[in-house]
Amino acid sequence: MVKFRKPTKKELVHNVLTTLVFLSSATIISYLIMFFGGFTNNVGMVYILAVVLISRFSNGYIPGVIASFISIICVNYIFTYPYMEFKVSGIGYSITFITLLVISTITSAATTHLKQQNRILSEREKLLMEAEKETMRANLLRAISHDLRTPLTGIIGASSAYLENKNSMSEEEKTNLVSNIGEDANWLLNMVENLLSVTRIRDTGAHVTKQLEPLEEVVSEALLRFRKRLPDATVHTTVPDELIMVPMDATLIEQVIINLLENAVYHSNSTEPISLTISVHDGYAWFEVSDQGIGLSPERLSTLFDGYTSLPNSSFDSHKGMGIGLSICKTIVAAHNGTIQASNKEHGAAFTFTLPLGEDIYE
Repeated sequence: MVKFRKPTKKELVHNVLTTLVFLSSATIISYLIMFFGGFTNNVGMVYILAVVLISRFSNGYIPGVIASFISIICVNYIFTYPYMEFKVSGIGYSITFITLLVISTITSAATTHLKQQNRILSEREKLLMEAEKETMRANLLRAISHDLRTPLTGIIGASSAYLENKNSMSEEEKTNLVSNIGEDANWLLNMVENLLSVTRIRDTGAHVTKQLEPLEEVVSEALLRFRKRLPDATVHTTVPDELIMVPMDATLIEQVIINLLENAVYHSNSTEPISLTISVHDGYAWFEVSDQGIGLSPERLSTLFDGYTSLPNSSFDSHKGMGIGLSICKTIVAAHNGTIQASNKEHGAAFTFTLPLGEDIYE
C-alpha cells in the first residue's frame, strides 16, 4: 500500500517546473506536427509520452494526474477540429477523450508506483548494507578482544617475572623473557597496522583509492616487510614473467599478503617452506598462499573470515589468534571488488584471493 505524504516546498516547485516543461514541449511538438504534416492523429501519443515523462521525473501521483487532464484539454481545444473551441458533444469525441484520459492516468499511476517501488528497494538495500557493516564491526570488536588478550597477558607476565626474579635468573632465562616480550610486542604492532588499514577503508566509505601498480613490485615490498618480522621463515614465490599492472591500493594489498603469510607461519604447525603463487587469468590476478602444515578444520572454513570464532582448532597457535587478520583481509579484498577463500590441500591449507584487472580506478 502506497502512503501519501505532503510534498516539500522544493518538491512542489520541482513538480510545477517539470509539468510545465514537458507539457509545453508536447504542445510545441504537436503544433509542429499539425503545421508541417497537416494531421493530428499522433497528437494524443505525444501528450501520453509527456505524461509518462512527468510521472518519471516528478514526485508523487498528483503531477501525472494533473498533466493527464491538461493533456485532454489541450487535445480537445487546440488540436481537434474546429480548433480553439471546446467539443463537448459527439460520442466519437467522448470515447476518444475518455480513452486518452484513462490511458494517461493509468500510465501516470503505474510509472509513479514503479518509481516508488524502486525507491523502497533502494532503501532496503541500504539497510542491508548497514546491517552488514554492523555485523562486521561487531566481529572485529570480538576479534580484537580475543586476539589482544593473550599477547598482552604474556607481556605483563614476562615483564613481572623479569622484575621480580632478575637477580636469581640466568642470562639465558632473561634473554628468553625479553625475546617473548619482543615477539608479543611485534604481534601487537602488526595488529595495530591491521586496524589502521581497515580504518582507512571505513573512513572512505568502503572505497579505496586505486592506482595501477606493478604486481611484482607490490609482492616484493610485501615480502620485504614480512622478512623483517619473521627472518627465519622461508617463502617460495612464483610471479608471472611479463609486467602486470593491477588497479589497487598497494599498501592495503601488501597488508593482505603479509597477514596470510604470517598465518601460515604461526598456524600451520610446520617448518616447511610457504608458497606464494601469483597468476593472471579470466580477467583477475590470483594470489595463493599455501603451507605444508596440518590444514584447517572443515567446520571452520565457512566462518574463517568472520573475525572471531570460539571453536577450538589444533591448527591455531594458542599464543596468537587468526581471526582479526583474516577478517581484515576480507574487508580489504572486498573493497577492491575481489574475492577471498580458504581451502585444504593434500598437505596443508591454501588461502586464495583475487583482484580484478579491468576495473575503473577511483582517484
